[in-house]
Amino acid sequence: MTAALQSADLQPAPLADAQLAALLHAAALAPLEGTGWIRVTGSDRLRWLNGMVTNSIQELTPGQGCYNFVLNAQGRIQGDLTAFLLEDALLLQTSRDQIEKLLVHLNHFIIMDDVELADITAERVGLLLAGPQAATVLQTLGLPVGSHLPLRLQSVTWKTPPFDLLHAHSPLVPRFELWADPATIHHLAAALITAGATTASPQALEDLHILEGTPRYGTDIRDSEKAHDLPQETGQSRALHFTKGCYLGQEIVERIHSRGNVHRAFTGFALAGTLPAPGVALEADGKPVGELTSVASIHLPTSGPVQLALGYLRREALTNAQTRSLTLTYPGGTATPIAVPYTVP
Repeated sequence: MTAALQSADLQPAPLADAQLAALLHAAALAPLEGTGWIRVTGSDRLRWLNGMVTNSIQELTPGQGCYNFVLNAQGRIQGDLTAFLLEDALLLQTSRDQIEKLLVHLNHFIIMDDVELADITAERVGLLLAGPQAATVLQTLGLPVGSHLPLRLQSVTWKTPPFDLLHAHSPLVPRFELWADPATIHHLAAALITAGATTASPQALEDLHILEGTPRYGTDIRDSEKAHDLPQETGQSRALHFTKGCYLGQEIVERIHSRGNVHRAFTGFALAGTLPAPGVALEADGKPVGELTSVASIHLPTSGPVQLALGYLRREALTNAQTRSLTLTYPGGTATPIAVPYTVP
């Protein structure tokens, strides 16, 4: 078993403001400690996975990926993953804390199919490089990244055995991931720092997460006794394909698609007042209308501190907040809906 690259293995991080500034205006790197991988093999893998997730697996070309939700029969989100097509397998990228649950869920639906699932998380060590100058830093090392679209996985060589270079989903700043054995990743990290990248802490990455406004499963996409979110409520249309054929939970997704909007929408918020804890309820005119799922006080490099959040709001409350200045409150403050990704000065 290989050891994951730890934050302490990199050079000491600069001050918090400088870390976020690097992510927003230059390039910064961090270990991908929370990412997991599942390998899917077998002659039925394409057909089978296409019937298990919300996006079209059968339309992928080698190296290409697509973001997906995994649903139950009631159309509720059970997990999320990005599927990449290889010549002889499919690679599923998700968070480490979803691996066990997804394996149980997916294995349950392998009946007479020639499909095998394997947790290969321990075989891969990852490094994130993010920021407007990330591609330039990689090109300094001679890596061919300039022309590739997001969700593209390619095998490249740099003074070492081949490793995987992934252009990840990037709603605000470009994101690249490097996946290899520990020794290769350590060499790459040192070379990237020499080429101009700095290091970023988990808090800086969390600030970027809220600025980007992409919901995270387990935090912003909820699957608990309290809430079970539907795909369209998350606003992640990139996960949905409406002409690919049947899949688990499709009937509910298609019914929502044909009838119109869901009752709640995922959105960003600007907060005024005391910074609340995640999970706090939003109210309007004394009635509950939503919930904040992620919150942060963020010091933007060029404009100073802001308090931002992500969360859900009933659509009528969102419309009224935008058109007639309906006030949304939580204990200790007010929330104003804003578009995400956040416009960074």
